[in-house]
Amino acid sequence: MNNDAVETVPKFKRVLQKLKTALRPDGNIHEKRIRRRLKLVNLITRRLKTLKIVLFIAGYLWMVLIPFPHLGRGTYIDENALQPGQVNTQWNWGDVHVADRYLEQLEHIRDANYTSVQRANWLREEFGKLGLSSSTQKYTFATSTSNSTGTNAYAIIASPRHSGVEAMVISASWLSRIDEGQGMINIRGVSTVLALAGFLKRYSYWGKDIVLVISDDYLEGMQAWLGEYHGVSQSGLNAEPLKLTSGVIWTALNIDYPGHSFSHLGIFFEGLNGRLPNQDLVNSVERIARWTARVPVILYDHLDPREDASANAAFSWMPKALYDIGDVKTYLYQARNVIRNVGYQYNGRGSGVHGLFHQFRIDAITIFAVPATGPHGFHAIGSIVESTLRTMNNMLERLHASFFFYILTSPQRFLKIGLFLPSAILISVAMMFHGLSTWVDAAWVQEGISDEGTEKSSTSTPIKWRQRSRPVIQVVCIMAATHILGFGLFKLVSSAPFINNYKALLDFL
Repeated sequence: MNNDAVETVPKFKRVLQKLKTALRPDGNIHEKRIRRRLKLVNLITRRLKTLKIVLFIAGYLWMVLIPFPHLGRGTYIDENALQPGQVNTQWNWGDVHVADRYLEQLEHIRDANYTSVQRANWLREEFGKLGLSSSTQKYTFATSTSNSTGTNAYAIIASPRHSGVEAMVISASWLSRIDEGQGMINIRGVSTVLALAGFLKRYSYWGKDIVLVISDDYLEGMQAWLGEYHGVSQSGLNAEPLKLTSGVIWTALNIDYPGHSFSHLGIFFEGLNGRLPNQDLVNSVERIARWTARVPVILYDHLDPREDASANAAFSWMPKALYDIGDVKTYLYQARNVIRNVGYQYNGRGSGVHGLFHQFRIDAITIFAVPATGPHGFHAIGSIVESTLRTMNNMLERLHASFFFYILTSPQRFLKIGLFLPSAILISVAMMFHGLSTWVDAAWVQEGISDEGTEKSSTSTPIKWRQRSRPVIQVVCIMAATHILGFGLFKLVSSAPFINNYKALLDFL
């Protein structure tokens, strides 16, 4: 009778009953939970070495696969209000002629070796001739090795349709990012900003103030200007207060155009301490450049070997037949971009002047005109900046809809944080397991071995373990000594006498 009753129970109900019994067994619930945990701990302990190896291998393989062409997805615009590339640009060849005239004057200033004060005063006067409120700012930057002084020039185009509580920045540093600001003058970038000043003032559709900044040197001038704009002081930096200010800055676009003309537009976007701008800004500029100005876009200054013959060269160690495979070529190109991105991220340095804006919650990028013999010039870069400003002018609030944590493998593809962070997590978990096992093992010692690790006897008795106190004090002393030594070496190598005389020291050694 009972067997007949069991057979009449549907199979899925019997399965559910077994699952319920396994998950919620009868008896003491807390006791069974503790037993399950002990079983799990024992299982991990027995298989710990294998588990660590598997986690390390999985984590590093995941890292290697990050540049894989079929991983990730294409970029897209999240904020519908932006509407990039949906306007007819007004920048024309007459404005290009104005930029050329400014270029001639700047070349004269460069050849005449104007001081930074003379150059900034000339820039202020040119802004004033256009009817703009303009001013200059002097600053001094003192480090352990040298002192640098400079003068910034800036102007403000007041919004005719708003109260001026919000602003956008167009900037250009006097020195280009080529060789990290070691002497190449960003002369056409400055010319572009001057020509844009007169062009942008002619139109009344701006809903935000436009702040035009031409900073001295490479990074120093912009740091001084931003610090005073936001009321933030910095040791070693002494800057004049700004005579003119605007509203809260939402976005910034830095122009770096050092060559006669350019073939590609490179995008630099990393900020200080690993900060990244909202991806909508990067994606908007990429689409505007590609479809409005018809300029090919690249990340950094890395030419795409799939599109540019000058960059289409295989490594010496790689067979050409392997390199010619499309996915292999794409993987190598994207791996180069990822390595460059990770390099900026791990050392905390920004990839350009724009990186200084990120510390003040300002989304900013640098557009870099890759020097070449053509075919693009002032007309293309002016159209890109105008259309980008029109796009940012549509913003109703700060950019927030798109991603702040991402890796761009190419201008049109990216990885979300959920696709690259697990690789680091797997490696971290493996290291955590190794550290915990070392900590636990340090509390036990074999009976036949002293606490110092020497054998007491060689008898073949069964191995027994006894508990001991962990040698924490010795480890802490070693760590403290290494930290003190490292701090002392850092202060030594960063001191002015060492930096000024290290070449003589190398010759002596």
